[in-house]
Amino acid sequence: MGLHTLRLATVPMTLSTFSSRLSLKPFSNTLVALGLFSHHVQPRKHFLVRAFSTSAAVQDIPATQASDSSAGKPQWKAAIDFKWIRDNKEAVEVNIKNRNSNANLEAVLELYENMVNLQKEVEGLREERNNVAKKMKGKLEPSERERLVEEGKNLKESLVTLEEDLVKLRDELQHVAQSIPNMTHPDVPVGGEDSSAIRKEVGSPREFTFPIKDHLQLGKDLDLIDFDSASEVSGSKFFYLKNEAVLLEMALLNWTLSEVMKKGFTPLTTPEIVRSSIVEKCGFQPRGDNTQVYSIEGTDQCLIGTAEIPVGGIHMDSILLETALPLKYIAFSHCFRTEAGAAGAATKGLYRVHQFSKAEMFIICRPEESESFHDELIQIEEDLFTSLGLHFKTLDMATADLGAPAYRKFDIEAWMPGLGKFGEISSASNCTDYQSRRLGIRYRPSEPLQTGPKKGKTSLPATKFVHTLNATACAIPRMMVCLLENYQQEDGSVVIPEPLRPFMGGIELIKPKLR
Repeated sequence: MGLHTLRLATVPMTLSTFSSRLSLKPFSNTLVALGLFSHHVQPRKHFLVRAFSTSAAVQDIPATQASDSSAGKPQWKAAIDFKWIRDNKEAVEVNIKNRNSNANLEAVLELYENMVNLQKEVEGLREERNNVAKKMKGKLEPSERERLVEEGKNLKESLVTLEEDLVKLRDELQHVAQSIPNMTHPDVPVGGEDSSAIRKEVGSPREFTFPIKDHLQLGKDLDLIDFDSASEVSGSKFFYLKNEAVLLEMALLNWTLSEVMKKGFTPLTTPEIVRSSIVEKCGFQPRGDNTQVYSIEGTDQCLIGTAEIPVGGIHMDSILLETALPLKYIAFSHCFRTEAGAAGAATKGLYRVHQFSKAEMFIICRPEESESFHDELIQIEEDLFTSLGLHFKTLDMATADLGAPAYRKFDIEAWMPGLGKFGEISSASNCTDYQSRRLGIRYRPSEPLQTGPKKGKTSLPATKFVHTLNATACAIPRMMVCLLENYQQEDGSVVIPEPLRPFMGGIELIKPKLR
């Protein structure tokens, strides 16, 4: 099924179901979580609860138009520069082709031309209507006044019709144009993933003198990870962390936060459910056959796949002072991804899962600073992974692997001995003004007040769109893959890298458990 949803059920409750403590009660084939409800609640009251089946108890709530991406009227409007697109048609066309985008540039240009022409027609009718109104202010013969009244009435009716057509045309233009991807940095390699260029390589693969294990076997032998129980409870691609693995996750997060905060980043935790419009504004598709987003059925909400989404929304529809920039955040969240279409050896174990913890960096800055901040984000990532002793390479990702928001993206792939190849552990993207034009994030330059044409009149400098950047500081599951596989010892133990030991309560070694 293409659309991944979390069902919500409205289940009738009676007084007998209430308890002063958390309890689990079956209702038909639906597992319902109840608890902490007052005994004074009237019987037969309906409560909204989570349901984990498609039983008859679940009432399908029709999705509203606001949550239907196929609706003609867009939920939101991006500040797209259509004139720039028209004037740079060839460059935009090449960019769409290089990125393997399905955006329909010809349709956008045709709709824009129609909109411009219709706008001129509307303005012409408005001018005629105003002229008629001016004529009626003078002294007129009754017959002339009657003629002008009739003319004004006809103009008004025509104008109403054209204005309605103009609104529909603008909505259609916006809907079609939102699929156009960001432009691309001129130095980005053209082609698919295989065309990506190595920017930097650090370290070398560790040479083992004993047969190595992958992280699944290590996790089982050291009693660190339980996939079997999680698959029974939640389904495939879920897991329990146990024992030292829990401490290792906390250590990775706390160490990462402490290191990144030294660079002037503000720590955040974020909501993990957001409106689908925010997901779309950040450049992700919440619906479709291959969506990576879990949508909550019957609502306009989704589970986040990255903290980039809620952090991007913090300053939505706002005008920032230039003196407040840059804004630098390091956000912790749980992330949820459907992993639709994923297959192969690289999807086993912790490498590709539906739920995981991640620390994400996010920067809002002036346009002229975004490339230097992109370099800063990459340097932070490389410093973190070097400190952990990983062998990795930084890749300048090719055009077809960028995704719609990214102007340029660098991925870091680390060596995973159990996998026998490099695996992606982070990415850093400069999205320029792609997201800010959709989220409505601007700043006002710190310039002197401008004197207008009228004497003594001053005006504020015009606002500009900010640039946004994001980068992975630490994606827990894949980092665990790297650490377990690269730091395994012949006796089956795993060494904890030195930077993490203070955050592990001094634990230096994960040893096999005595049975």
